[in-house]
Amino acid sequence: MIPLQTQSTLPDWAALAPTLLLGLTALALLLVDSIDPDDDSPGLLAGVATLGSVLAMVVTGWYLVAGTGMPRTGGAIELFNGQLVVDGMSLFFTFIFASVTALVSVASYDYLADRAHQAEYYALVLLAATGMTLMASANGLATAFVALELSSLPSYGLVAFLKNNRGSVEAGLKYFLIGAVSSSVLVYGISLVYATTGVMKLPAIATALGGGVAGQGTLGVLGVGILMVAGGFAFKTASVPFHFWAPEAYEGAPAPISGFLSSASKAAGFVLAFRVFVTAFPLEVVAGTLDWTLAFTVLALVTMTLGNFAAATQENVKRMLAYSSIGHAGYALIGIAIVTGTANQGYALGASMLHLFVYGFMNTGAFLFVALVEYWGVGRTFEDYNGLAKQAPVACFAMTIFLFSLAGLPIGGGALSKWALLSATASAATLSAYLLAAALIVNSALSLFYYSRVVKAMWIEEPAGDFEVSSYPTGLYAAVVGAAIVTFLLLPAFGVVSGTAFDAAAALF
Repeated sequence: MIPLQTQSTLPDWAALAPTLLLGLTALALLLVDSIDPDDDSPGLLAGVATLGSVLAMVVTGWYLVAGTGMPRTGGAIELFNGQLVVDGMSLFFTFIFASVTALVSVASYDYLADRAHQAEYYALVLLAATGMTLMASANGLATAFVALELSSLPSYGLVAFLKNNRGSVEAGLKYFLIGAVSSSVLVYGISLVYATTGVMKLPAIATALGGGVAGQGTLGVLGVGILMVAGGFAFKTASVPFHFWAPEAYEGAPAPISGFLSSASKAAGFVLAFRVFVTAFPLEVVAGTLDWTLAFTVLALVTMTLGNFAAATQENVKRMLAYSSIGHAGYALIGIAIVTGTANQGYALGASMLHLFVYGFMNTGAFLFVALVEYWGVGRTFEDYNGLAKQAPVACFAMTIFLFSLAGLPIGGGALSKWALLSATASAATLSAYLLAAALIVNSALSLFYYSRVVKAMWIEEPAGDFEVSSYPTGLYAAVVGAAIVTFLLLPAFGVVSGTAFDAAAALF
């Protein structure tokens, strides 16, 4: 039974209520479409998708407040013979997925105006979110792979949703082909780990490795397997050198889906990597075979540097945000790169969780602003944004909050999440940690340069041509302003969220 710090309890399966709500909402959307496939009431579809997402978010928040799956209420809840586990970390990330899904659903109401196949669109978003929640709870390599595919397959269709747009179709095809290759790499790595240990559940793998089941003749096989598993996760998180699909996919996809993939999908890849490497491959057990913290350190340094330098050279705002998201993947990698015996491990991992939490709102909001600009028929270049604040000051102020928070200025929660990452590197007190800290500072300064270009264009530059904002779409405006409010409020409320993140991360060790 699930203790909820009240006099009542719920059955264990109720721990999956957020996942079930998202999945059932997707089925409800398909049912509505099957009853009336020519329904011209997009508000109903957007309303159902938003309601299901908000309910999942509320239930998840309730579980987090009640301490479900945390040590103070009895610890993690295992389901299906331990293949799924619901704990503080899974609920923390589920809240991110549900929040981003709700924002995307609200914004898509206007963005999809007069487009066909809207029910399928919303259903694919909800199914992808369902797969992400299962990724957060996966406690076995086979379960993790199935959950990852449940998240990825709908994403391929969403990227190529604009079927009459050549860029969208091309992006979807590239995303699918590269995704298929990365899935093959991941599943082959899983097979090598299984060949070495003979088990699939994450705690059982750690136990087997600690018991010396991997002999000298198989240590090389195990090391290759771990590297291939890391490569599979690097693709999902758009980390270098597995990043090259991201700019194409984000630029070609509908703008709300770009925000969904760059925020929720990225967070899903990270939570799975956190759980797999911390639980299945403890560093003290596999250090003699493969020092994966060194691999993640190199990955973090290269990813944040290449992502930010590439973003600084872009003239297309949407593509700039795509490369920026690669840079932020490098920041989030810091937490797992410094999970060593010298660091405060729970604090390090919690810092990355906090950055992904804030990033979910500020980055999704930035892409939704791009969707709003596309709705108005404005171009995608920096020059096209010239003078936009004179026509839409509220939306541009929200975009300013997103961009400056992404850069790390104290206008939103992004400043404190980056500070938490810097503090985590200081606790590690190693040369590699100091290198990561220096790279974080330098790259954040560089990001301020290209983010400021958008702010300057909106507020200072004169319009390059004549244009007029003729309408203010309710859904898109609500999503953009809502994300901006949350991003700003996370600055004073950071302590509330950080306590949950650090407790959830510490429970994993």
